[in-house]
Amino acid sequence: MRVLVADKFEEVGLAGLRELGVEVDYDPALEGDSLGERLRFSGADVLVVRSTKVTDPMLEGGRLSLIIRAGAGYNTIDVDGASRRGIYVSNCPGKNSQAVAELAFGLILACDRRIPDNVSQLREGRWNKKGFGKGRGLYGRTLGLIGMGKIGQEMVGRAQAFGMNVVAYSRWMTPDIAAALGIGRAATTTEVAAQSDAISVHVSLTEQTRGLLGREFFEAMRPGAIFVNTSRAEVVDQAALLAAVEGKPLIAGIDVFEGEPSGGEGTYEGPLQSAKNVYCTHHIGASTDQAQEAVAQETVRIVREYLHSGMVPNVVNVRKTEIATHLMVVRHLDRVGVLAHVLGVLKDEGVSVQEMENIVLGGAQAAIAQIALDKAPTDAGLMKIKMNENVFDATLFPLDRG
Repeated sequence: MRVLVADKFEEVGLAGLRELGVEVDYDPALEGDSLGERLRFSGADVLVVRSTKVTDPMLEGGRLSLIIRAGAGYNTIDVDGASRRGIYVSNCPGKNSQAVAELAFGLILACDRRIPDNVSQLREGRWNKKGFGKGRGLYGRTLGLIGMGKIGQEMVGRAQAFGMNVVAYSRWMTPDIAAALGIGRAATTTEVAAQSDAISVHVSLTEQTRGLLGREFFEAMRPGAIFVNTSRAEVVDQAALLAAVEGKPLIAGIDVFEGEPSGGEGTYEGPLQSAKNVYCTHHIGASTDQAQEAVAQETVRIVREYLHSGMVPNVVNVRKTEIATHLMVVRHLDRVGVLAHVLGVLKDEGVSVQEMENIVLGGAQAAIAQIALDKAPTDAGLMKIKMNENVFDATLFPLDRG
């Protein structure tokens, strides 16, 4: 097997790939036509990229069978084009969650205390304690979260450590899960805006989330509130954000935005360059040594599984959940054998698991398993799951496919 790594990649990942016995072709400068040409003539089976775009024409010819995005998202890859050619697309979700959450919370603190302006003025030789000594503070305030994936969940514990209340909007989060996490649950994004003193966005880019936060959302925000986006630029209507910042006392911390340079270095001359009360970072949410090493190790794991079993972990273009009819939520103690018991009951019931995620709550004492099923278990089967001494409760929800 030949693996082409066409982006900057950690040495621990390159070494791990070589230890698998695969042939590694490492050329981080490849992009555009040069990448397409290399794919056609190198005989690569697997392509690994980070920020490099993979377009449909690049996939023409060659023998590529798997594309791995060494990161959480995959919007830089033409997934439809890959699917038409029988090419798997995989990614590394959750491996940079802590890094992104750290930056998001750092931006909240920077906005509240206006840290960038403090530093800038002192470097100019100006002392302005009077002007900057008016931070609102975070204790007792409410943090609103848009999205409750792995990064959103990381934000909860950080906010609670600062004494903040948390309210979240998520399409999958049930009242039981919100209660177990100790947070409030909003029915809409505008409800989050109306209830929050600071808002942080953590959703992936899909057709449903593109342009998710627009004029109505920003109009609902409280005066003096903080808005932070470290997810994807396209989920926010940037013009609406700028109008809101100019029209009411809002402050924003932005790591992803329209017109940002695609490479590691470049120039930016867009409207955010000089926008008042907008602090921008350089799309660095996942850019910590810890996060990149974790992503590299996950990439190696994906290649290992594919090499030895033909199975692709984290595959994004095989949509098993399209045939799921029910979601079972199991609240349980974090003990060995609990999930094995649950899966054993489902097997005896002839119920197929389409997708499963187990969320371990703070303190590693309890957890919540969300299991997508192809049909409902019987009442007797559900009761058998509940009878396990380590299971608090098991609830079944029909999935709305309309």
